[in-house]
Amino acid sequence: MAESPELLATARAGTGKGAARAARREGLVPGVVYGGGDDPVAINVKFNELFKMLKAGKFLSTLLNLKIDGNDTRVICRNVQRDVVKDLPTHVDFLRLSQKSRINLYIPVVFENEDICPGLKKGGTLTVVRPEVELKVTASDIPEQLVVDLAEAEMGDTITISAIELPKGTRPMITDRDFVIANIQQPRGLAAGDEDEAAEGEEAVEATEDEAEATEE
Repeated sequence: MAESPELLATARAGTGKGAARAARREGLVPGVVYGGGDDPVAINVKFNELFKMLKAGKFLSTLLNLKIDGNDTRVICRNVQRDVVKDLPTHVDFLRLSQKSRINLYIPVVFENEDICPGLKKGGTLTVVRPEVELKVTASDIPEQLVVDLAEAEMGDTITISAIELPKGTRPMITDRDFVIANIQQPRGLAAGDEDEAAEGEEAVEATEDEAEATEE
């Protein structure tokens, strides 16, 4: 299972606009945790920690370990309200997750055995089309990464999502095609050489055909 990023929070006693403004003056962002069969809990998180995670990207699709006063809660962010002028976070909503919850997450792709890959050893280049893939996953069985084995990949091979073994109950969000993850491309010089050879071959065929036509005449 993937290790979830941790975000520290404290329970907020007061609610309403006054308590929220007081939290912001102290460098905190007010928020709420709801769902999962429990009552909503008002919280505060440190502005700097939240802002850093937001800048990293994919915050709304990242499973988090929200540590509220030392107690761990698995959550995913469902909304971040921002200041209309400064575009800075002013409030954040988190959804509690159970072990059976189904969520969308971006999972990174890693490539193994590049050192023995036949296509790469012949001078090919690994071109990564999707360094991560959005999956529908179960909260209790989230893969840490998707592994592509290049041990037998040849020059010109294309690796698609169907070549990757996914955990049971996991599926890609793109379902209408077997989309590309990566491919091993020929070096430009080699590809150009192949084109030249093909052109020479076509010229030879044309010359032979011309000779045959002249003989017939």
